[in-house]
Amino acid sequence: MKRVIKPEGKFNIALEEVPIPEPGPGEVRIKAACSLISRGSELGARYTREYAVSPDIMGYSMAGTVDALGEGVPHLDMGDRVVALAPHAQYVICPARPGAPQDQTRIMPMPPGLSFDQAPYYPLTAGAVTWVEVEQIQPNDTVVILGQGLVGSLILQVIKANGHGRVIAVDALDSRCTLAEEFGADVVIHAGKEDPVKSVKRLTNGMGADVVVYAVGGPAGPTAFEQGLDMLAIGGLIHLIGLYEDQPLPLFSGKIQRRKLLGGYYGQAAGAHQARKGMDLLVSGRIHTYQMTSHRFPFVQAADAFDLLYQHPDEAFGVLLDWGE
Repeated sequence: MKRVIKPEGKFNIALEEVPIPEPGPGEVRIKAACSLISRGSELGARYTREYAVSPDIMGYSMAGTVDALGEGVPHLDMGDRVVALAPHAQYVICPARPGAPQDQTRIMPMPPGLSFDQAPYYPLTAGAVTWVEVEQIQPNDTVVILGQGLVGSLILQVIKANGHGRVIAVDALDSRCTLAEEFGADVVIHAGKEDPVKSVKRLTNGMGADVVVYAVGGPAGPTAFEQGLDMLAIGGLIHLIGLYEDQPLPLFSGKIQRRKLLGGYYGQAAGAHQARKGMDLLVSGRIHTYQMTSHRFPFVQAADAFDLLYQHPDEAFGVLLDWGE
């Protein structure tokens, strides 16, 4: 079988031939149909690094069918369509017998009506549900989402599905601003054409946003984070989700006074409730996966897919790898 690997050297993506694995007790083997490249983590923490990366963490959003069962897996059958937290590979082994709480969402049966193209968005959607829940958005809150990549876009869509808060989306790319408008943002601010801090202050009559979601990360992260602090209202919350800046964020003591800073999930990983809600949103179409998918590559062109995501963020958004024969 083939799997995607990241050997030593920046921008080095390759395919490796390895034996098809066999499941042990409490495990299942899944034959891949489709997987999603997560631009933030897979570029920021894999593709752009000099060191080699374990194949086990090359990807975490895969959909396929159960094709082998270990002992002690009574709730799944051969041929079941599932989505799994698994790397980019033709076959993967996953634990299917929950041990720790996080194992409950490692493999999820796909509901009827959910396609293999939609299903790989499940892990990030469940994550977005969790992030939005910990923000405790109130009906009249103004929420600014800095960054409209996959994570920022899914957070936007979950908030709109919940029906709470006025959502202001901020990005510096034309294509992402257009998608934010299509996905229901109440206001879209193009950071390449206007000052986002001034625009948010104007929209809130000088008060600032009740919640700012920092979903940028990477080289642009420090500037965006400081802007997030500058547009945050007294008593407001800034939620730190973006990563891989490779430098400190500018947390000035004077700017955080009388404001709250929340890191990631804050101890609450996506569980069964968030998983069910994420699946419901996907099946209902309130998560616009077909509009989010900009490109689809056969798995043998994985290197080209990563290169496109890195070189052309204005063109590439949701990029799928097709593992069909």
